[in-house]
Amino acid sequence: MDDRTRKVIYRITYPNGKIYIGKDLTDSINYFGSAESKHIAKDFSKAERNDFTIRKEIIFESDDTKEINAIESKLILEHRSNNPEIGYNQWPKFSE
Repeated sequence: MDDRTRKVIYRITYPNGKIYIGKDLTDSINYFGSAESKHIAKDFSKAERNDFTIRKEIIFESDDTKEINAIESKLILEHRSNNPEIGYNQWPKFSE
């Protein structure tokens, strides 16, 4: 394995089927994004929050930070994760 840190774009899928797309420039196995907690919390009851499983999938990887930055917004739009009915991304702003 070389010394370069793998940079990734991931998709988080929540139990309600909604998604969040983000990037991680450090390839941390423990990083699950920076989605706005208040938007996620309103979708789950207290009981549902007691046993909560999410899925993290790497959907793109590169050694190039500029490429990751460019592709992240493209994938958010492609997956429509900025549509509040589909996902939790707040940017780019959703418009129908």
